[in-house]
Amino acid sequence: MKTSKRVKAVESSIDKSKEYGLQEGIDLLKDLSKVKFVESLDCSIRLGVDPRHADQMIRGTVVLPNGTGKEVKVLVIAKGPKIQEALDAGADFAGFEEYLEKIKAGWADIDVIVAAPDTMAELGKLGKILGPKGLMPNPKSGTVTMDVAKAVKEVKAGKVEFRVEKAGIISLSLGKLSFETEKLVENTRAFLNTIIKLKPSSAKGQYVRSLFISSTMGPGLKITKDEVAQ
Repeated sequence: MKTSKRVKAVESSIDKSKEYGLQEGIDLLKDLSKVKFVESLDCSIRLGVDPRHADQMIRGTVVLPNGTGKEVKVLVIAKGPKIQEALDAGADFAGFEEYLEKIKAGWADIDVIVAAPDTMAELGKLGKILGPKGLMPNPKSGTVTMDVAKAVKEVKAGKVEFRVEKAGIISLSLGKLSFETEKLVENTRAFLNTIIKLKPSSAKGQYVRSLFISSTMGPGLKITKDEVAQ
């Protein structure tokens, strides 16, 4: 495949052997962004864990202090007064049977589903539909809860879920590249601090193996691991 002039220019502007500071790396990605849309800042961290062991399956949520820059559509599966509570909190959709039927029919114009516990018996039957799309609510991520209003507000404010992949890598989008650098640094640190807190006692050796940031269409920059402890 022929390398475009844009890619050649980008590659000539970075030092692949260098480990960048977080702020320095974000500023460089901003400078290199020449596409006609607003790119996202993506972060990938490789951990010294084996996800095949249940006690080393790193997963959780983090509320990014400056949000994701993306409008998140939230559906709340609930009954009775909880439906209005969800709508008042900012849910885009809320209800029970009518939305179960819509999901069965193939509707998926949503990013997150929050569910009240008393609806999970029926919603759980749709696991084969929602699971592959990453939409099945889970108590560990705070999306199965009696306090649906709080859950909706957190998701709308920038709460995101992450999970380690088979190779020990966690990837997450941390906001739009149009954000001020300081805000992207704050979002990244919130994510990294959460990862550190989740270190399993059974993990042996080096926990954080490598850390990279990139933009949607930009290069990957290796970030010094000194940033993780800050």
